[in-house]
Amino acid sequence: MDIRKLLADMTLEEKLGQLTQLNAIFFKKDNTVDITGPVSRLGIAEEEALLSGSTLNFIGAKDMKEIQDIALAHQPHKIPLLFMQDVIHGYRTIYPIPLGMGCTFDEELVEECARMSGKEAAVSGVHVTFSPMLDLVRDARWGRVMESTGEDPHLNGRLGAAFVRGYQGDDLTGKYDIAACVKHFAAYGAPEAGRDYNAVEMSEHTLRETYLPGYRACIDAGVEMIMPSFNTVGGVPSTCNRLLLDRILRKEWQFDGIVISDYNAYREMIKHGVAEDDKHAAELAINAGCDIEMMSATTYLHAKELLDEGKITMEQIDRAVLRVLDLKDRLGLFENPYRAASEDEEKALHLCPAHRDLACRAAEEASVLLKNEGVLPFDKSVRKVAVIGPFAKEQGIKGFWACAGRDEDCVTVLSGIRALLPDAEVATVRGCSWELGETEVPDLEEAIELSSEADAVVLCLGEYQQHTGEGNSRATLTLSPAQMKLAEAVIKHNKNTAAVIFGGRPLVLTDLAQIVPAMLYVWQPGTEGGNAVANLLFGEVNPSGKLSMTFPYAEGQCPIYYSHMHTGRPVKRPKTVYEGGYSSRYLDVPVAPLYAFGHGLSYTTYAYDQLILSDEVMTPAAPLEIGVTVTNTGTRAGKETVQLYIRDKVASVARPVLELKDFAKLELAPGESAAVIFTLTEEDLAFHTADGTFAAERGEFEVFVGPNSEELLQATFRFEK
Repeated sequence: MDIRKLLADMTLEEKLGQLTQLNAIFFKKDNTVDITGPVSRLGIAEEEALLSGSTLNFIGAKDMKEIQDIALAHQPHKIPLLFMQDVIHGYRTIYPIPLGMGCTFDEELVEECARMSGKEAAVSGVHVTFSPMLDLVRDARWGRVMESTGEDPHLNGRLGAAFVRGYQGDDLTGKYDIAACVKHFAAYGAPEAGRDYNAVEMSEHTLRETYLPGYRACIDAGVEMIMPSFNTVGGVPSTCNRLLLDRILRKEWQFDGIVISDYNAYREMIKHGVAEDDKHAAELAINAGCDIEMMSATTYLHAKELLDEGKITMEQIDRAVLRVLDLKDRLGLFENPYRAASEDEEKALHLCPAHRDLACRAAEEASVLLKNEGVLPFDKSVRKVAVIGPFAKEQGIKGFWACAGRDEDCVTVLSGIRALLPDAEVATVRGCSWELGETEVPDLEEAIELSSEADAVVLCLGEYQQHTGEGNSRATLTLSPAQMKLAEAVIKHNKNTAAVIFGGRPLVLTDLAQIVPAMLYVWQPGTEGGNAVANLLFGEVNPSGKLSMTFPYAEGQCPIYYSHMHTGRPVKRPKTVYEGGYSSRYLDVPVAPLYAFGHGLSYTTYAYDQLILSDEVMTPAAPLEIGVTVTNTGTRAGKETVQLYIRDKVASVARPVLELKDFAKLELAPGESAAVIFTLTEEDLAFHTADGTFAAERGEFEVFVGPNSEELLQATFRFEK
């Protein structure tokens, strides 16, 4: 397709339509009732709405084909629609939420899961997914932490790039390839008070040093689209933020893909107080570098007037339209507007055994064993198992943003254990609900009776899937009083109890950790959650997940993260309530978290031998090699994530106490050893210096290797240049 020739033949209205994205409801055949309200609110006529270049929020190949036919029938040049959808952690077969996937520290698994979900989405008519979400998250109060892979820029960048590769393939030419859209640019994960959509205030140094690298990694991986965030950064909404969209994204990073706004974000600039009206909002967004406007029509309605007034240029419009047409062309939509959409392939692929197996493996790898006092794994020969708690037979465990996923497809913990232990007596009682703030335990006596008689107790607690995600911030992160009452009673009557915790964010588990012998954090695990939990609890699988986000001791510590800055008055005993002294402390809780970044136990043990450095001095021409030997000293095979951190001891600006620079995941048999060799380069030491350049400075560095951000072997080297 000669898209430049096509562009030259298009009317202004057609061009503006290509830059407007509307909900799929606008294209429905039976829209006589539904469309009247939405269209009138947008201020455009029905025929104008049908000129839109892309759509979202549809379900299934049949739906997609019908909408595409309607759009093509009204399109003067028969330009096909782009179909976009939030395929965040699976399409119909759901794997764990991205924050759980971060705990796998496994790029290959992430890429495989993205490829699987992209395939299911493609046969259902999806061309673009609004994923991955690369917002760095350090405040568990924010509901959308569940969409991120965690608090560390290095980990997020590597896993984000893996998502992009999984969705897009090599060059979008594969039948099941879909385009990825990185979101939300930028720093959406740092809203004031952890409240969704709230303002973000940080220095440009912090923005560049910590929050931008993840997005940049995905740009370098070839992501096709990027979405500005809802929030303001430095007082300017990201949708019209020229620093972000023009200077950094377009000029510095040379990104020439599509920039698409978030839902109705153009009009939200009016509420932010930076745009006078819809026309002004369109002007600001276009001049900042936005291409597609999602679910508002300010560009369509006002671009002609803005052009006449010289406030925007036709060159800007044409450049944006060319980007849209180019993506449609590379996806092959002009030749085949349906692309991979197929009702038959939907039936064959959605929830197929291979996809369920992958979802189960992902849920196993994402789960983190927080605590274990010898209780787990349970013996598979047990005769009586009690499965107690609000999540014992709850199917709402797929997580927020599960697209076409359905609760009824999800395997419960009860079902998973019964399937694994067909000869055991597996009884259950809910005890209480998962409602926030609930105080009563209606089934307490029955729960006590079941736990007293059981050989093993599985206590299923946590946070419901709709209590996380967009718009679901929380000020209180503890389990409800009812869940704690249930836990106390059950544990009192049976010490052979393990708590299985569901959640979309790090919860404050301090009180529970003091009384329960074992805790397995399974996040919101998806379609195969119950089978994965059963395999982990009864030793079919050895837990290997490592926390990608710090678990606070108390909400008042939030935001809390491992790579914090030094303070001039550090606390000497961060894990205790420090008594006295003018130091950076709390009066009532420790400074240290309950569980640190990288924490995660196993059913086996690992020993780390002394660090060996290739040299005491590193130069730009001679990268440094860091070697360590890891041995499985236990009796079970297992997987261990070896983590490499550095500390810049003296620099022109304050540096973090630790920075993750690399990691490697090993699979070791009992007694087996493996040598891990990491390589540090000059770029690994570089940062945004006091004069604004990105460079490594001479001086002494410390290097650390270990199983988490607290238990580390240490060595020192100098960097010279």
